[in-house]
Parts: sequence; C-alpha cells; structure tokens
Amino acid sequence: MSAKRSAKPRIAIVGAGNFASALAVSLHNAGYQIEQIIARGSAASSLQRARRLAHALGASTDTSASARIRADVVWFCVPDGAIASAAASLAQATDWENNVALHSSGALTSDELAVLRQRGAAVASVHPLMTFVRGSRPLLAGVPFAIEGSPKAVRTARSMIRDLRGQPFAIHKDQKQAYHAWGMFASPLVTALLAVTERVAGVAGVNKKSARKRMLPILQQTLANYARLGAPESFSGPIQRGDAATVEKHLKTLRSIPDAREIYVALARAALHDLPAKNRAALKKLLE
Repeated sequence: MSAKRSAKPRIAIVGAGNFASALAVSLHNAGYQIEQIIARGSAASSLQRARRLAHALGASTDTSASARIRADVVWFCVPDGAIASAAASLAQATDWENNVALHSSGALTSDELAVLRQRGAAVASVHPLMTFVRGSRPLLAGVPFAIEGSPKAVRTARSMIRDLRGQPFAIHKDQKQAYHAWGMFASPLVTALLAVTERVAGVAGVNKKSARKRMLPILQQTLANYARLGAPESFSGPIQRGDAATVEKHLKTLRSIPDAREIYVALARAALHDLPAKNRAALKKLLE
C-alpha cells in the first residue's frame, strides 16, 4: 500500500447500487483504500453486485449480518428507508469509538445514524446533488455535496469531498427537506417533463425516439444559455413575447392530453411569476 493511500482513512461502503459504485470508484481513484463492500442482505443479487464492485477495487465482501468493520469511515449508500436499519445491523460490528459513519440521503438528517452515534461514532449526512442511474457513472468532480452532522464527521467528509474535487457545503437539519425538493426539481421532475414533452410530440406526429433526438439541440442550448446567462435572460417564446393568441392555441391543442395541459398551465403561471413577460394581464387571465 502506498504512503499516500495509507495516510487516508480506510473506507467501508454499505450497499453496491448506482451511487455506491460511483462513490467507491471515485474514492479509490483519489487514493483511498476501499476496505469492504458490505451488502445489505444475503440476497443473491445484492451479493453479486457487492462482489463485483469489491473485486474491481481490491476490497473484501461482507454482509451486514456477518461483517466486522475494519475501516475508519463507514459510508451508508442505501435507500432512505433502510439507513436506520442498516446502521442498527452493524451496531455490534465494531466498538465505533474511533469511527465516522456517513449516509447519503438528501432528505434525511444524520439522526438516522443515532444508534451508531450512541455507541461513540461521529455521524453526518453527506448528499451529492447529482443523479445516479443504471448504465451511467458520473464523475464526482465539481459535484456539490450537502453536509450536516457532528464536527468530526463533517471535517472528515469535507476532506474526502475535496479529495474527490467535489464542492462541500453546510446545510442545517431543518433545511434538508427543502434541499431535497430543490434536487427533485433539478433532475427527476425535469426528466418527467421531458417524458411528457415526448407525448406532446406524438400529437405533432413525432414518435418518442425521434422526438428525443430532435429535442437535444434546443435542450442543450437552453442549458447552455441558463448556465451562462441565468433564467431571466434565457427565457424565450410566446409568454416572453406576450403572445396570448399562441398560448390560447396551445391550450386548445393540449386538451387531448389533459395532464400535459395542466403542466403547461402550471409552468406558464410560474413563468409569469418569475420570468420576464409582456402582456401579463391577458396571459394571466387566459391561464386562470
């Protein structure tokens, strides 16, 4: 083991899903020794994923029922509803006095790890503002991580995130739900909007596969404009121009897709509230 790698805390990852895999690989590449990949249960699929990830990183594979913690930092990468039970299942796996325990829920606080805190662990929640799906393993460089918890755990997490070239920032416990809702708007609901957009394309005679391909240039330019100019200066179209007649035609056309029409109205109202628009009175009345 190199001096650089041995100077860093040893890591155990609980879980082997999309985020766990991206995190473990990124930490390994940043010079951290991944000591263990711990499968949440004994299901064949969970063990298979854990073994595959562990093999790639030179780590051992354990289950939560049999694991003995050898790492300094234990990072729980499991669904929100499983964090507390996963922590409880490992409460006897070490004495925890010198350990740091982290979890990566965006909505839940470090209190989910209370059972380990009571045994002496320093605990924190550390959530990346990033999307992780099967078939994609995004880099963590540049990704913001919201962190709250005990001072030691926060210091450890910040150091690790900086080594990943991520961007750690503090968040209060009472802000976690709003933070997670923000993330929901930034990615999952954008994806939902794109799915609805494909259905609207169908009314125009364009199938989903073609719609996705044909939308990419305008989507990419919209994001580029937003990144460079911000939302107000990136806004365009009939609402920005105050073209109530065109908006009215859209609403009539969308009667064949009622839920898409509802989304159109909701977003148009949001645009009138947050973005530059002409002919506001007529548009507001039309959207009532």
